[in-house]
Amino acid sequence: MKILSLVVSLSAVVAFAPLAAVAQTPAPKPAAKPAAKPAPAAKAPTKRAPLARSAAKAVEELTPIEEDSDVVLNEASLAVAQRVYIGTIPCELGSSVQITAAKRQGFFVVRVKNQRGGYFMHPVESRTGAIRLEDPKRGAMWLQLGNKSMLMSQKLGARLADECMSPEQLTLADEMKRNPPKGLLDPVDPPAAAPATAATPPAK
Repeated sequence: MKILSLVVSLSAVVAFAPLAAVAQTPAPKPAAKPAAKPAPAAKAPTKRAPLARSAAKAVEELTPIEEDSDVVLNEASLAVAQRVYIGTIPCELGSSVQITAAKRQGFFVVRVKNQRGGYFMHPVESRTGAIRLEDPKRGAMWLQLGNKSMLMSQKLGARLADECMSPEQLTLADEMKRNPPKGLLDPVDPPAAAPATAATPPAK
């Protein structure tokens, strides 16, 4: 009888042993989270392409005219400045150039029609006697001759306005058309012959 009781007890222990083992087994750990993606590398600053000539020209035209020139005019230059034609001067192809006196004596602001900005110019002595204004910062020159004027860009190597004529220049140009001046290779006119004098009758 005791033996039977012992067998039953052992059987119960053996039956419940796996359940106890299962109960003591630690729960599985949750799967580790995937590693965070590395942050994208910072983009290198892109280099700006140089401005095209048309864009550079537009920027130059929008730039205010600087009137802080360090040029000092002498008496000869001031005398030349008094002979500069001021106002709106018509040019060929429907263009025009406007010249106004600046605040500083002897300086001028020169603007081309339909273009923003302009040039701050001062007279420069010329060996040929022509009136010459220059803007050294912007590389431009205004050349005033007797019968016409022109605006040239020394940077571009081109004329910005040509055949510009003030009323005084237009009058002289018309006169030159009617009476063109002789060239260096033209023949020199012979001296006019002296008028013939009446012969004196012989003395009796």
